[in-house]
Amino acid sequence: MKSLLHNTIPSINRSSGIKSSSIESNSRAYLQFPRANGAKFLLSRQQKRQLTVNSVVDSASVDQYYGLTESDARNPTLSTSFRSQRDRKPNPTVLEAQTRVCTGPTQTKPLTEAQAFKVLDTILRSAKGDLKDEEQVSKAQLGAFFAAMTIRANTFPEATQWSEGERRAMDAYWPHLVRTLPSDIIFLADPEGSIMRLGSSIGPQYVGNGSHEMRLVGALREVLAGGHLGYEEVQGVLKDVLPLLEHDTVSESLLSAFLIGQRMNRETDRELKAYCLAFDDELGPVPIADVRSLTHYGEPYDGNTRFFRSTLFVAAVRSCYNEASLLHGVDWMPPKGGITEEQMLKFMGANTCITPLQAKTLLEDEAVGFAYVSQREARPSLYSLIEMREHIKKRPPLATTEKVQQFVRATGKEAMVAGFYHEGYEEPLLMLMRRRGVHAGLVVKGEEGALSMTMKMRSINASKGLPVNYCSGFRSLNTPPHYDVDGVSRESFSLIVDANEYGFEPSETPRTDRSVSKNIELGLDALRGEKGPAYDRIVLNAGMTDHLLGCSGAEDVSTALDRARDAIDSGKALNRFLSYIKISHKLK
Repeated sequence: MKSLLHNTIPSINRSSGIKSSSIESNSRAYLQFPRANGAKFLLSRQQKRQLTVNSVVDSASVDQYYGLTESDARNPTLSTSFRSQRDRKPNPTVLEAQTRVCTGPTQTKPLTEAQAFKVLDTILRSAKGDLKDEEQVSKAQLGAFFAAMTIRANTFPEATQWSEGERRAMDAYWPHLVRTLPSDIIFLADPEGSIMRLGSSIGPQYVGNGSHEMRLVGALREVLAGGHLGYEEVQGVLKDVLPLLEHDTVSESLLSAFLIGQRMNRETDRELKAYCLAFDDELGPVPIADVRSLTHYGEPYDGNTRFFRSTLFVAAVRSCYNEASLLHGVDWMPPKGGITEEQMLKFMGANTCITPLQAKTLLEDEAVGFAYVSQREARPSLYSLIEMREHIKKRPPLATTEKVQQFVRATGKEAMVAGFYHEGYEEPLLMLMRRRGVHAGLVVKGEEGALSMTMKMRSINASKGLPVNYCSGFRSLNTPPHYDVDGVSRESFSLIVDANEYGFEPSETPRTDRSVSKNIELGLDALRGEKGPAYDRIVLNAGMTDHLLGCSGAEDVSTALDRARDAIDSGKALNRFLSYIKISHKLK
């Protein structure tokens, strides 16, 4: 491990608080801390004296998180209104810092000196009890922030290690933080007593409270040093500490550090498998639906904030020709807090508390043929992490693995589809699908990371990397169902879908901008046969998915697309959709 701080400790007058020369010189300058909407705090020394804690927090209202005004956030037609009002909000100053430092070895953006001083000052005032309840820095935030700082110090390349400003700020504040912060945070900040200039024996000697925390602390020592864990180690930790209970004795700081630390270290395949499969047996045996074909759809759980989300309507279309679809997700999920399938179904009056066993009934029902299961009903242990995930800010490993779930299985063939955006996650997703033993798997790079392909033409100024509409996957060459991964022979494929080649006119994806009602309106109008971009998007994604997964009757792309159009134009898809809403309330 590396010692990152200077060999000099600033002089401090304890009777008057922190008065090191570095802090005083910093306060004479203007503090600049970027906000989510691109604005900056510009505070002179005189303004800083006059600024109260309340005014700082008031300026970080809902729009700082989501780009919305507070009145918009209360609008029941917007995705933000589905956030639980019982959940605490994170401290915005530290949350913005987490956005910069709780990420990968190449994406991390070190804090400037002014930013680092502001963050550490906020943490110290919170630890001393000088901030009000809603302004306090949460334990989960502290865990994520200090774990990130430690991993950066220990393992990151020079460009994303601590900046000189971060070193000076920590040099000034650590003597006070080490006397104020609880022992679990001190452990995360300096686990071996070798990072901070002012050494402490707390980190090296820390073991946690109780057997569950002892296992977690042991795993964290490896993670904080940039190491990786085995399959059984990860599953052991998760099963020890989840679900999180209201009066749980497990340290939120340690768990948040574990989750973000594993993501920052870039999870191995065995670690991802552990997250993916850890709670498969949480509710007992998985129900098996008597259907000839079942496709599991793994949309990003945090939803869409800008563009039309079509998968719910695609499922209604595919059900018309006996291609059953199982969708899953949540009512609201950070960091985006966008539109989800559960929000749309709830807004339209459907029952969103369906169990996997009830979903089996809907899949087998000839009048429906598709179903949605909330993580709340199928994996309550993972659902208990939503509030913590908002305070972690960046996506943990679960953001990848929760898209590859089998809440119901089928007597016939099974397939999986998942969306991604950041390059490098397509192969891990396909690996997890193969581990699930499905016959076919498909990953789609869609707008916002959703799994829907678009009619939009690629801009000449498009960013480097894989383009939108990039698809990769595999198809099984075996007809009978096989759940032994090694016993299934597969063919792989990858391509970029150009909708224009299949007769679609180029069009911009309809915008919804967090409006649940707008997304529903676009989808229902399309199912009523109204031609336009939403209609085309549903047809393309139903037909092309059928073709790429090797579904029966979809060997020819044009035939597959015509079949999807007929399901809409005949009115069958709309009837299926409305039947779902009605029948979902009759389940027992």
